[in-house]
Amino acid sequence: MWGIVPAAGRGSRIQPLAFSKELLPVGSRTEGGIERPCAVSEYLVDRMIRGGVNKVCFVISPGKSDIVEYFGASYGSTPIAYVVQPEPIGLCDAVFSAQPVIDCNAPVVIGLPDTIWFPENGLAKLPDDILSFLLFPVEQPEFFDAVVLDEDRVREIQVKQADAASNWIWGAFKMPGRVFEVLRQLWLSRNRTDEYFGTLVNAYLAQGGEAAAVKAGEAYVDLGTLHGYRAAMSLLQEIQNRSPQPGDLPPTALRNRPGSWATLQDGVGRQ
Repeated sequence: MWGIVPAAGRGSRIQPLAFSKELLPVGSRTEGGIERPCAVSEYLVDRMIRGGVNKVCFVISPGKSDIVEYFGASYGSTPIAYVVQPEPIGLCDAVFSAQPVIDCNAPVVIGLPDTIWFPENGLAKLPDDILSFLLFPVEQPEFFDAVVLDEDRVREIQVKQADAASNWIWGAFKMPGRVFEVLRQLWLSRNRTDEYFGTLVNAYLAQGGEAAAVKAGEAYVDLGTLHGYRAAMSLLQEIQNRSPQPGDLPPTALRNRPGSWATLQDGVGRQ
């Protein structure tokens, strides 16, 4: 199973930085008994691996060689490949830039590398045989990509819509390799005009495609702004203080706290 990490964006909302925003230190991890800083994108890679990913593809811009230097050829025992997106012109373009390395016979997982979310094993709850979204509840869905459901099937994705009909937003998604190719061909047939993945999915659904969603998300923070960075640090500290197993933390322990995921107003990075 491939995990695609779109990491070509400029990160203009949190600049200036002296490095790629995906390497922003957030929290720490213990490796060989030694505690060290943890880059924000490591949280996504770790969650992908927990969800069954055994190969990761970073999509980077030409100027982001520091990501290659940081991760190298692997993350632990999981190999990493790199694909260059010449210009950061949207999530669809970034995701489909990985096409040369994707196996159409294996599932594909996509997430955003400037986010931190719980539970850590959320991706494992998504099915392998259909396009599916991992959903998170928020208080202000108009700043995100809200997912409208008919039971567990996606009816529509409302991209940063002022009057969003759902307070559940997608934080990551998964699909069979064959669906990845169907979506890529649809995107090409639409002259690559879809910047956001949500508009492409709506076109896919209109043509008879199916998508499922799982409301398994508990907490979600976008680190695209300084406010989000502070919220993430606060969230990680709270989880560390409350429980040694953050993936098992009840959702109610994380909600409605000032500065938390529930009150962010800056949206989810280039969905």
